[in-house]
Amino acid sequence: MIDSHDGTEVPRLAEEHRTSAEAARNEAEHFRRLAEEAREVRDHHREALETVRQEREQFRDAAETARTAREEARIAAETARAAGEEARATTEAARQAIVDAVRATADALSASIDQMKVVEDLRRELRAVKDVNMIDRN
Repeated sequence: MIDSHDGTEVPRLAEEHRTSAEAARNEAEHFRRLAEEAREVRDHHREALETVRQEREQFRDAAETARTAREEARIAAETARAAGEEARATTEAARQAIVDAVRATADALSASIDQMKVVEDLRRELRAVKDVNMIDRN
């Protein structure tokens, strides 16, 4: 295949090889840049996915905190309701004790009035007896 009509065949082949080698190097460099850009995009996506995963975890934690707070609020409300019922029962018992005390006081006052009436009757009787004794002496 060496056709040496004018002797330019070998330098022309060498030049073609250099040109092919340069084109291959340029193509390799182009693919290296594309691969680097793809790695950067992949890393960016990986970081974005990690951010999304962390946000989901934060939402999960917030939801768990809210659930715990809701449960604590429910328990506090139940405790307050029970305390309210106890206070109502205690208030009712105190009201009944006051009513009983007022009735007992009224009964005691009524008994005192009855005793005063008896004492007054006895005084009248004693005066009457005293008057009769005074009349009999005269």
